Amino acid sequence: MTKDVESHGEPAEFSAKDYHDPPPAPLIDFEELSSWSFYRALIAEFIATLLFLYVTVLTVIGYKSQIDPAHGGDQCGGVGILGIAWAFGGMIFILVYCTAGISGGHINPAVTFGLFLGRKVSLIRAVMYMVAQCLGAICGVGLVKAFQKSYYNLYGGGANELAPGYNKGVGLGAEIIGTFVLVYTVFSATDPKRNARDSHVPVLAPLPIGFAVFMVHLATIPITGTGINPARSFGAAVIYNKDKPWDDHWIFWVGPFIGAAIAAFYHQYILRAAAIKALGSFRSNN
Repeated sequence: MTKDVESHGEPAEFSAKDYHDPPPAPLIDFEELSSWSFYRALIAEFIATLLFLYVTVLTVIGYKSQIDPAHGGDQCGGVGILGIAWAFGGMIFILVYCTAGISGGHINPAVTFGLFLGRKVSLIRAVMYMVAQCLGAICGVGLVKAFQKSYYNLYGGGANELAPGYNKGVGLGAEIIGTFVLVYTVFSATDPKRNARDSHVPVLAPLPIGFAVFMVHLATIPITGTGINPARSFGAAVIYNKDKPWDDHWIFWVGPFIGAAIAAFYHQYILRAAAIKALGSFRSNN
């Protein structure tokens, strides 16, 4: 059987892609401010981050109460670090699945920052998403404290802080690498080429993102409690409001933003360099 050949002699199956790379998002897009879909996306990010912090912080506090010998706890009881990691990863899987079609399912300022650097969202959308995420995180942790104030104060409020025995450099490195894993996974899972091939399986984007969060938590809970999400760390620090979480707090912004920037550069300008060149060539020819 012979292959179809285009007029210029190149096999058709190699000359055309079955997907299209979307054009880069504008740096500043004021038209978004007049669109209801923009505000709907902000609401979705707010509610998703609220639910994320509510469930995960409750899980952390519940685990600490279950292993507290002063209250009849058992060191081998509770959900353990594995269960905490599943809570974080599972909630991200659920919430990304629910909100991906509305806001993109960021639920994390570091993810938003990485996608902004990759020209997937505008500056206005990125900033407003981060504000919505931080407010949602504060409200989510606030609900935990309102419902279980005594346990909340007794067991650290789910706030991120550097564990004893680790210096700030180790904590920063853990946050950078952990966030790199997450944001790299986000870029890969939402790549237009992958979406074109796997669009008939709607869970294939949320699933690897949730698993990335799960795996990073397994590795870094003993070091920093695992931030990789500045909104998560900020919301817990605001409501708990103790010196130690605030002293270490810069780690949970600087680390994730550096990790997100590296992931964006790696995916967009190394792994996808050919696609970017092709898009630039197309624009220059038109």
